[in-house]
Amino acid sequence: MQALSWDTPVVRQSLAALKMAPPFVYGLTNYIAANLSANILLAVGAGPAIGTAMDWPQRFAAGANAMWINTAALMSSGPETLWAAAEAADQAGTPWVLDPVAVGAGAPEYDGVIRRLLDFNPTVIRGNASELIALAGGSGGGKGVETTASSAEALAFIKDLSRASGAVVAVSGPVDYVTDGAQVYAVGGGDVRLTQVTGAGCSLGALIAAMLVNTSDRLVATAAAHALFAVAAQRAAGAVGTASFATAFVDQLSLLDPAEQALT
Repeated sequence: MQALSWDTPVVRQSLAALKMAPPFVYGLTNYIAANLSANILLAVGAGPAIGTAMDWPQRFAAGANAMWINTAALMSSGPETLWAAAEAADQAGTPWVLDPVAVGAGAPEYDGVIRRLLDFNPTVIRGNASELIALAGGSGGGKGVETTASSAEALAFIKDLSRASGAVVAVSGPVDYVTDGAQVYAVGGGDVRLTQVTGAGCSLGALIAAMLVNTSDRLVATAAAHALFAVAAQRAAGAVGTASFATAFVDQLSLLDPAEQALT
């Protein structure tokens, strides 16, 4: 296992690559998380489009540089829409991120829709510990969108899920873990108030998608996205409450400079 942070050169290099060739990132997410997800992408220089207008799911999934699907999009879109976007991305070779919100929380019909998305070969799967334990075949025990397990408890499960799906798998928690089934990156830091900002985890899926574009190492890109989240949250720590923290977090993400001197 290898620790990775903002001070790891490859993280800064990953952000620099994104800024040199800003990607177009398409997303299917829920109306609660859409605003923050778009702002997160804009903060790092990516161009977002979110939603299911007309033939966007097929056209944008195939034509974007990357895509993410947050399955809470089922709040306002049908399963066929998500499947169509995932299939279009898979056929076009568009890297895409699956965020299986609330899978394993006791809604089997919903879970079946999510499991079918695995047929379309997501590049990355990210979520909380309960979600990923459940998706790997364990008993996650999630309460709605909230986890009841720790990221450390999910580590063996995410390795299995990565090997079974062929995707990079990332679990969020006090320490985030990112794996390709063999190698594991651990990303610490952050701020507990990320768990109190609606849509923060959802927007991490959007950032991962953006980071996948200008790289050949998708494991590193995924871990780098987590490291960017962590350092921006740490730098926003002076905010008084959760609302001001959310604003400060986006501000700090927008201010990250790949040329900044690393701490020694």
